[in-house]
Amino acid sequence: MKKIGLLSDTHNWWDDKYEKYFADCDEIWHAGDIGSIDLAIQFEALKPFRAVYGNIDDSKVRAAYPENLRFSLEDVDVLITHIGGYPGRYDPRIRPILFAKPPKLFITGHSHILKVMFDKKLNCLHINPGAAGKYGFHKVRTLVRFVLDRGNISDLEVIELND
Repeated sequence: MKKIGLLSDTHNWWDDKYEKYFADCDEIWHAGDIGSIDLAIQFEALKPFRAVYGNIDDSKVRAAYPENLRFSLEDVDVLITHIGGYPGRYDPRIRPILFAKPPKLFITGHSHILKVMFDKKLNCLHINPGAAGKYGFHKVRTLVRFVLDRGNISDLEVIELND
């Protein structure tokens, strides 16, 4: 069993609440627009850290993290990318990867809009954790936590970072 802390679109904004809400997580995943390699290093110091780069990330972040990240954890096939769209409106760049071999869990960022949707066509759960940083049009900063356990995704929590 692994407890995952998920966020996106920090845009180089550190909040001490990340430490609080991810304290009991086994890993932290970031769906892009980290903002700086220094911020990524802060996350790496907290927990094992998996991330993809986003459209605002510089060459240092792009050198450290891939555009797409695919792996299996607790028998759950996971695909993470920054710009991926959502069920019914997937980004053309990711569509061939998604449809060739759909993951069980597809994670995106970019929109700053929290979405959790199940794609019946692909038999895949899609999560966009919204934006955890201060920059953008979103009004509420959000994080997501969930558990992966022997092929199952459960205990999904949305956390609002009220200032």
